[in-house]
Amino acid sequence: MKGLQNSLQSNFLKRLLYFGAAFFLYLYPMTYPWGDSRPYNSYNRYFREKFGSRVQKVTIDAGFTCPNRDGTKGTGGCHFCNNDGFNPSYCRPEMPVSRQIEEGISFHRWRYKRAVSYLAYFQAYSNTYGDTGKLERLYREALACPGVMGLVIGTRPDCISREVLELLRELSEKAYIHVEFGIESVYDETLALVNRGHDFATARSALEAAASFQLSTGAHFIFGLPGETRQMMVDSASVISRLPLQTVKFHQLQILKGTRFEQMYQDHPESFQLFGYEEYTDFIIRFLERLNPAFVVERFAGEAPPRYQVTPGWGMVRNETVVARIEKGLLERNTWQGKLWKP
Repeated sequence: MKGLQNSLQSNFLKRLLYFGAAFFLYLYPMTYPWGDSRPYNSYNRYFREKFGSRVQKVTIDAGFTCPNRDGTKGTGGCHFCNNDGFNPSYCRPEMPVSRQIEEGISFHRWRYKRAVSYLAYFQAYSNTYGDTGKLERLYREALACPGVMGLVIGTRPDCISREVLELLRELSEKAYIHVEFGIESVYDETLALVNRGHDFATARSALEAAASFQLSTGAHFIFGLPGETRQMMVDSASVISRLPLQTVKFHQLQILKGTRFEQMYQDHPESFQLFGYEEYTDFIIRFLERLNPAFVVERFAGEAPPRYQVTPGWGMVRNETVVARIEKGLLERNTWQGKLWKP
């Protein structure tokens, strides 16, 4: 009985200390290096500071492909890739870019009442992979749409050229231009295993080339790819932190239907060490502590519809719940993005 009383007293004191600390931070919020009281460098803060209001991405499928889909480097694409799992319903490549943007803005005005400005997000596959004249026509069509303040262009590190960089620099003189590179991993063995078709040196070179043209850049990484231990993923923070980046986007690996990973998972499920929800939030906190605090974190986790997932995943947990749990964990541990970062 005495042990139970001690345990209850201990839990009461812990809760009292937590709520006391939370109340103190409410009255006297801590300001982190990026200028607000959130314990990570958030995408919302970045856009409020840059544009003065909420900015919403409008996703576009402009009908591009990839060099490891069309036979240039391979076929079948990356083993994890099924772009349908992340494309909104209004994205249809047979529709003009301007029409997709119009429908996307209508959708977001209904869902996000505060959105007043938009970025056209060329998301599906490699959106710098094509004739420069065609690229310029599509980019300018998007920028001419009412309410569009700039472009976010998703692509691969091996699908960028000097001509494209020159075009993007020209466009950036009058609009916000951000190039988002799918890098996925800093380890060459992993990139080869997932049929990525390029190595990490290619990714580094592409980012350095874009930076030399004064372009804003972002990078996408996947955590939980086969062959990588949890410690390898944590250690990758120091490598990523040295890249010339403005934003980063992180996803946990999800096994999607219609991918090569679906068959590999069915044949050898033991090769995949997928993250559970609680484990992933704990991992992200450890990773963030080692991440360059100058990087704006756009996303912590992916969210594919259940009908596309081979495994149960995290059930009905939404992205905003993941963010709230990570932020709460950072505050409870009195830690933040970059606390353990060593320049």
